[in-house]
Amino acid sequence: MKKKLVVLTGAGISAESGIKTFRDSDGLWEGHNVVDVATPEGWHKNQALVLDFYNQRRKQLKEVQTNLGHQILAELENDFEVYIITQNVDDLHERAGSTNVIHLHGELLKVRSSKNEDFILDWQDDLNIGDNDEQGYQLRPHIVWFGEQVPALEHAITLAEQADYFLVIGTSLQVYPAAGLINYTPKTTPIYYIDPKPIKIPNLRNPLEVIPNIASEGMLILKEKLLTNR
Repeated sequence: MKKKLVVLTGAGISAESGIKTFRDSDGLWEGHNVVDVATPEGWHKNQALVLDFYNQRRKQLKEVQTNLGHQILAELENDFEVYIITQNVDDLHERAGSTNVIHLHGELLKVRSSKNEDFILDWQDDLNIGDNDEQGYQLRPHIVWFGEQVPALEHAITLAEQADYFLVIGTSLQVYPAAGLINYTPKTTPIYYIDPKPIKIPNLRNPLEVIPNIASEGMLILKEKLLTNR
């Protein structure tokens, strides 16, 4: 029976593919204040700006490719039961071949009704004002904005509670509730932390191994460790 590897990924793993983060640049995301483009308040203030912002992100996503970090995570499904809990809104894990991906913060290639959050559509092209659901309500990006509930959180907590190994990769561990998932792991579960600028994790009871590398380099190291120790 395969052991369960649960992985929490953040912007760092997609940065190697050319997708920019915002926490490394004074709170600006592609030149925009996150309050203007990633909050319900920003949406109510200027829908056209928000729609254009995500249209540009969608176009950017089509131009980038998966990297070795994504690819190794997918390959590990040959030897482990792998679940990826990602804070990223791109589809690079899926493109690399990972089959169990939970998107905490939504998905860039989906939209939903601004009235009924259960009305969700796959969406590849631009989303514009006047693109409505079946009842005439404006469609919006299927993104969990700051201040909104995280629907996938309970599923993610359950996975963390069941992990035989828990991996943190490419995340600052500053965004909650995602950062708190590490506290739900069984206390004997080894935790691996891949980040070129790792922070100290407070009150951690688990065995911890820090790999201070970028995602692709760190995954090469970790793959060997996991396959040796399983």
